[in-house]
Amino acid sequence: MKVVLNKLLAITVFWVLATQALAQDSEEVNPYQLVQTVASATFDRIKREQTQIKRDPEVLRTIMEEELLPYIDYKFSAFMVLGKHFRNVSEAQRNEFVAVFREYLITTYAIAMGYYDDQTVMFEPESEFEDKNTVTVRAVVQDDGKPDIKVAFKVRKSKQTNEWKAYDMIAEGISLLSSKRSEFESILRQEGIDVVIAQMRDVISKPIVLNNDQSEQAE
Repeated sequence: MKVVLNKLLAITVFWVLATQALAQDSEEVNPYQLVQTVASATFDRIKREQTQIKRDPEVLRTIMEEELLPYIDYKFSAFMVLGKHFRNVSEAQRNEFVAVFREYLITTYAIAMGYYDDQTVMFEPESEFEDKNTVTVRAVVQDDGKPDIKVAFKVRKSKQTNEWKAYDMIAEGISLLSSKRSEFESILRQEGIDVVIAQMRDVISKPIVLNNDQSEQAE
């Protein structure tokens, strides 16, 4: 399941990058149209840069930081992962956690993009989103010779900027955000936030590798 989730993280990339392309053209951004309009253009870019990526997989990390992170609400996601422990840590610890979590996401998405192998994604029809602060964009990932995989992308509208940003993805009923919160919960409770930060730094410090070779990296 871990490898499946890492593969599916790659699918999130085109969806969030869509904000960059369309936000300049419309005052009221449609989160559904963002996904469907820019998906192919985004993965076309990944295909064009395959030579560079294969020569130096760290290029993926740079792409994620420059193109993806501006459109992910990583601070909100970090606080969601902290959950009830948010109130039990100092402001300095929270700020450090958010900063490291940002780099952790960059690494996580860079790893995920190494799994991209030209899957097809079919999106369900959009629903009404006016007057909503959160929207779920549902899709099916189709891979020749393999069962379809249902995914859902969670986005929220920022009260400060009025922009839609990604904060979670659900793959076959499993929330990546909830998975990370569960993973860190016992550590936060028993050992504290500094140990979680150290674990994230360890993941960040490892080089990006491609495809099956990286299954051990995505811990």
